[in-house]
Amino acid sequence: MFPVHHVPLHTLSELTGDFVVYRNLQPFDPRVPGFQQAWREMGLRGPQLVRKQDPAYAQVAVWFLERFHALHAPETPPTEVLLIGDTLGNDGGAFRMVASTTGWPGSAFIGTEDLAQPAAMTWDDDLCIANRWEGLGDWLRALLARGLALDRRTIVIVDIDKTALGGRGRNDGPIDATRLIGMTETVRAALGPNADFETFTAIYNELNRPAYKDLTADNQDYLAYICIMAGAGVLPLPEIQTGHTQDKMNDFASFITAIEARGVRLPSSLRDLHLTVYTAFQAGDPTPFKDFRREEYRAAVKRMGNLPDDASTAERYQNEICLTREVWDACIWLAQRGALITSFSDKPDEACAPTPDLAALGLLPVHHTPTHIAGNALGL
Repeated sequence: MFPVHHVPLHTLSELTGDFVVYRNLQPFDPRVPGFQQAWREMGLRGPQLVRKQDPAYAQVAVWFLERFHALHAPETPPTEVLLIGDTLGNDGGAFRMVASTTGWPGSAFIGTEDLAQPAAMTWDDDLCIANRWEGLGDWLRALLARGLALDRRTIVIVDIDKTALGGRGRNDGPIDATRLIGMTETVRAALGPNADFETFTAIYNELNRPAYKDLTADNQDYLAYICIMAGAGVLPLPEIQTGHTQDKMNDFASFITAIEARGVRLPSSLRDLHLTVYTAFQAGDPTPFKDFRREEYRAAVKRMGNLPDDASTAERYQNEICLTREVWDACIWLAQRGALITSFSDKPDEACAPTPDLAALGLLPVHHTPTHIAGNALGL
């Protein structure tokens, strides 16, 4: 049973509407064509999906942003861009690519919550890095002092995971848990309920570290697949670690090629799983492990609005994916001034929206799923 709520729950879509784009680059607003329909108009050479770290991503993002803004304020051309995110590399880099492509002035706020350190906010030209989400208030005041209009000419891009939802450093644990739950359920489906889930968890925690980002490409599909093959003993963790140390297995292609070479010896329960992932990877699909991502989606929406209204803040941060109060307040303030609020995420659509059968049961996309707001009010 889900708790009965007397405190109103809210959704990310209250800020963004359906001006939301996930990895498949298919906007949820049906008035704007998706990547597969518009890649030629975007000026790209082919229909291969791009990701946030790709140089061409800026072309795609700007194409969407201009069309979102034309729907939001058709009489006013956009002239400013802001980004709120949690990672300096992906989010900060994406902002600078968009700003460079458009020539629009603006700024990016890169936030986390690190209470072990004194509150600090540093600037690197147009990037603001803060170790408190409350720094968003000072950032907005600084932007006004710098002469930005922050009005109907302004487009705001808000990252979703660990920013708008599950703020990094404070409420990101439940997001990480959904990935582990997604992997566990995928393992259960492939190997049955007697699989050694503790071993899979230990492997996941070991490989989900920066030291292995060359192997996993910071792609949870790749990581989940690696963990399942390692946990099933197809390619054990010590062998992976040795190959990684010797630079013989330092990208996902080398790993999945090694599994393909052992294909005839794969347990029957894993053959179909491997073939599906291998075929999608060979085709250039950045989300080759869709069964895992669908389980991740189910786990995520189960952790939204799932705690009673009187749950403690600490319990909420640990067990519920909440809207980040500071991001919510900043976006409400900007929207009241006329700014357009959009959300872009590199997370796969399969992890963010229901399949038709789940939608028929009433499940909603993540940005439409109600949850509590948690954090500190900005007082803007």
